[in-house]
Amino acid sequence: MQISSVLKDTLAKKIAGEVILSDSPGAVLRRWRETLGTTQVEMAKKLLISPSVISDYEAGRRHPGSRFVRRFVENLIEIDESRGGRALSQLANLVPRIIEAVIDMKEFTVPVRAQRVAEQVEGVVLAGRGLLDRYIYGYTVLDSIHAIQTLSGADFFQILGATTERALVFTNVSTGRSPMVAVRVQTLKPKMIVIHGLKDVDRLAVHLAELERIPLVVSMKPSVEALVGALNALHGDSATYDRH
Repeated sequence: MQISSVLKDTLAKKIAGEVILSDSPGAVLRRWRETLGTTQVEMAKKLLISPSVISDYEAGRRHPGSRFVRRFVENLIEIDESRGGRALSQLANLVPRIIEAVIDMKEFTVPVRAQRVAEQVEGVVLAGRGLLDRYIYGYTVLDSIHAIQTLSGADFFQILGATTERALVFTNVSTGRSPMVAVRVQTLKPKMIVIHGLKDVDRLAVHLAELERIPLVVSMKPSVEALVGALNALHGDSATYDRH
């Protein structure tokens, strides 16, 4: 699929902006490198540096300057394009306002039980404990403020990705009410909802999750980067697939 220059520019700015503004820029570099399916060795080869330098940046032992971030992002996109733009093609289905709301989105190589997802994100189950044996086939991580303020019903359909059998993960959540209301009014529903950043549990959020029969889980991960990293670790983890 041919990726437009507008999309590439939009995506590049999004990645670079997240890196520069983050308190953990190295973790963001790593998240996007893994999202686009690039190894440290591949990136190092493109940047003409050693893999250990990439490792130092991602681990926080070195602080990336704006020039390095720009080169990193440009080469990250070029590597994916050289493979046919597989990762970029998935993002190409998202309009710019959706790209702003989506932090990460993946399909699992093999399905993962909701219980395993909850454990991986250090989750506290608020509703649907008896539904955690269902399979989850992917996840979408959203910035709840961007998502709720800007996304339409059609946009919501797109962020579900290739299947609705997925976990919808909301970050920057204060009470949990807004994400659950947003899900409630949609025709298509995710099979699991994870919220992060919760300060006070809203009873209405729990009630709506119970009505919709959707497991509602609060992640206790200390940061968005840690949450996304935990979800990334599930990607392709065949050991989590119980066929019985």
